[in-house]
Amino acid sequence: MKKIILFFIAITLFGCKKTTTETKNTSISQESIYNLTSKWKTQDNKTIELKDLKGKVTVMVMIYTSCKAACPRLVADMRDIESKMPKDKLSELNFVLVSIDPEVDTPERLKAFAKANYMDAPHWTFLQGTKSTVQEFANVLAVKYKQIAPMDFSHSNIISVFNKEGELLHQQEGLGVNNKETVDKIIETVNN
Repeated sequence: MKKIILFFIAITLFGCKKTTTETKNTSISQESIYNLTSKWKTQDNKTIELKDLKGKVTVMVMIYTSCKAACPRLVADMRDIESKMPKDKLSELNFVLVSIDPEVDTPERLKAFAKANYMDAPHWTFLQGTKSTVQEFANVLAVKYKQIAPMDFSHSNIISVFNKEGELLHQQEGLGVNNKETVDKIIETVNN
């Protein structure tokens, strides 16, 4: 009888431990952007899902390459944030720029834009979606945008920081603002 009880305890403990490990490795928080299953094209014309960014701290902004007003400043802000990162931590970061103009911003155009703006290192990713995937993602980030002319958009100026699990940790709003809080949050998250 004692052996039977020990047998059932062992099976129960083993079963619980196995389930806990499986759940821990595969579960995604309800707040994670990795729950979105939309497909995106990178500047290298590779198809990815947002969950492919998992495992690194992600700094993200929505822009469009033909923008002459806010986007060049957002690009400069992203490059400034990158410049303040410890060089040995860059491999643990994703810097992602999502186009709000998927019809114009093809992978080829995004690649040329990345190169022209010195954003062609491996930690930089540019994404082209569809109108609906871009709108869905903008809604998640609380980024508002509207096409006001054939090649012109009005849009929010928000840089978002996500942890390695894709959960939003911080947002910086505005152009050319003091980014110390954003930089500190990124470094703190990478180091944890």
